[in-house]
Amino acid sequence: MALLTNLEELNACYIDGRFMPPVNAAGAIEVWNPATGELVGRVPNGGAAEAGAAVAAAQAAFPAWARTLPADRAVILKRWAQLMLEHAEELARILVAEQGKPFAEAYEEAEGSALFTEWYAEEGKRAYGETVPPSAADKRILVIRQPVGVAALITPWNYPATMVARKAAPALAAGCAIVIKPSSQTPLTAVALARLAHEAGFPAGVVNLVTGRASDIGGEFMANPFVKKVSFTGSTEVGKQLIRASADQVKRLSLELGGNAPFIVFPDADLDLAVDAAVGNKFENCGQMCNGINVIYAHKEIMAAFTDRLTDRVSQLKVGSGHDPDVKLGPVIDMRSLDNVHALVTDAVEHGARVLTGGHRLTGGAYGAGSFYAPTVLADVEQDMKLANEEIFGPVAPLIPFSDEDEVLSRVNATPYGLAAYVFTRDVRRVFEVSERLEVGMVAVNSASLSVPQAPFGGVKQSGSGREGGHFGLEEFMNIKYISITL
Repeated sequence: MALLTNLEELNACYIDGRFMPPVNAAGAIEVWNPATGELVGRVPNGGAAEAGAAVAAAQAAFPAWARTLPADRAVILKRWAQLMLEHAEELARILVAEQGKPFAEAYEEAEGSALFTEWYAEEGKRAYGETVPPSAADKRILVIRQPVGVAALITPWNYPATMVARKAAPALAAGCAIVIKPSSQTPLTAVALARLAHEAGFPAGVVNLVTGRASDIGGEFMANPFVKKVSFTGSTEVGKQLIRASADQVKRLSLELGGNAPFIVFPDADLDLAVDAAVGNKFENCGQMCNGINVIYAHKEIMAAFTDRLTDRVSQLKVGSGHDPDVKLGPVIDMRSLDNVHALVTDAVEHGARVLTGGHRLTGGAYGAGSFYAPTVLADVEQDMKLANEEIFGPVAPLIPFSDEDEVLSRVNATPYGLAAYVFTRDVRRVFEVSERLEVGMVAVNSASLSVPQAPFGGVKQSGSGREGGHFGLEEFMNIKYISITL
């Protein structure tokens, strides 16, 4: 089965078990390859009408799906996961074409989507309730978990496959019917996953997908009383808008928003390990990762050695089209993002930062039609510079020295964000004390990798609320019901 057969994917809305054109024709959204500037495909420019039809289909399908035994839901989810693996190469090529990341990263993302889906197929069987000791001899207290209802899932452009799976799999395992709204910049991966869901055998209306205008579709999600839950990954600004819009119906939200992840290297750290981790995280997906490193804080005793090793590694990263097997870094998603990255670098340099490698756009030749930025390392960065306080979302590694624990913790905790942090040390006391004092939702020690199906992914402060991953992610799509029985 070919997932995408041609550029004209104008029947890409998947509603009530059928692929169909928009309810109200409003043209198409064109999807462009950020590496080559070539047209990749088109999807419907849908809006409130399409979203409303999808929600109605999900609402109609929900009661039967909620009553389906978890083991039976698991069979279909596992089939979906298996189809993702069977089509991993094709999914990866779609990812490279519309998002730009190197093929190896794209293939890993496709496999990761299957892993999340398979894990939740099993975890759905373990949505346990409780028996609570009563306050009287003739009472019995039961606590059960039930699916919340129709869930709207709004996914970002940076991980178009993984983010669909991380939201859809727990929602479906919990017994919810879903409507997926992918980013208009990278919708084709989600369309391909919807086709695999259809092939897997989900009942009509359980899985739906609409593409189009975010404001119109999101507005319908927030206003429609049948939508009981909205899960969103994206900017803090949009997250705040969703919080305000949810007030009238007190709609349940899960929000994974902006970040400003510090990478802290203490003087006793294994520097080679730290450099490997810094390069692997900071330049994955061209630095476009919500839990990606924003600023590297290295202790002044090891700053020079760490800087030399990091700069040497970064200067050797090959940039180009993700279809080239030697490429380690693709383009940023679009020209607006490219301009933002360069503006942050320019501002830092104007205020005293030094460019050790990179620091410029890549243009001409193979880079001429794409949105490429040279992998960059900046020294002499100050805490009050814009790029130390704003999410860079690009291949730029700023370096700031520090003297002691209290100083660095004071700096990194001053940000309004709190998604992730990375700590490198061999001191067991420091491992626990620093991890506990960091005001973030996730800490990785002597590693810069966090996203696995069995662990809760999410932040605090203005980085959002709710969790994806683990049994916590399943519970986001379930209501708790207390039943009191008098004998």
